[in-house]
Amino acid sequence: MRRHIAIVEDEPSIAANYRDALQRQGFAVSVYEDRASAWQAFQQKLPDLAIIDVGLQEEIEGGFDLCRDLRARAPELPIVFLTARDSELDVISGLRLGADDYLTKDISQAQMQARIIALLRRVDALRQPVLEEHVIERGPLSLNLERMTVFWDEKLVDLTVTEFWIVHALCLHPGHVKNRQQLMDAANVVLDDNTITSHIKRIRKKFQHCAAEFNAIETAYGMGYRWKAA
Repeated sequence: MRRHIAIVEDEPSIAANYRDALQRQGFAVSVYEDRASAWQAFQQKLPDLAIIDVGLQEEIEGGFDLCRDLRARAPELPIVFLTARDSELDVISGLRLGADDYLTKDISQAQMQARIIALLRRVDALRQPVLEEHVIERGPLSLNLERMTVFWDEKLVDLTVTEFWIVHALCLHPGHVKNRQQLMDAANVVLDDNTITSHIKRIRKKFQHCAAEFNAIETAYGMGYRWKAA
């Protein structure tokens, strides 16, 4: 059975472009041009993944409102923002509302599809029993590669896909410095240095929400970042 992806995008040409690309990859795709029509459809049947723009017609932050409502109804549903709005405030707002990822519209179709597949794989993995060989443990850290989940002191750290792969790259070899390009490669994204720095800041804050004293991610000034060796 084909996976069903919902696209909520108010620009018809952009929506059609994404729809055609995803259909070529074998996905079933539905397109909605505003929050109301999308929400009405989601109340009838949920998609397997939702791609949402932030601004929807007259609603400047309609995508944020839709994400909030959708997350409350379906805690495990993968939600991705795909938008031209790339300010730090918008990214943080989207992630705080429960989105799994926040992408800007300059991302390539290949990268977007890779992120979608990764999110769907995580959903599938969460339904499977935990296998020891898929778990990396570093002191209080427990990272499950198959389920794409991270725990600190047995508390779930709610990371996006990009953040997960950054943490994985760092903790895989504690004490080894990873430069920004290596972290981008690990996360399968193309970002500028400032965006990598922003991701690291958000990752630290999420860990600190679980443990205020968290300091496992160290900055190697002028070089990159490393996971603190025990």
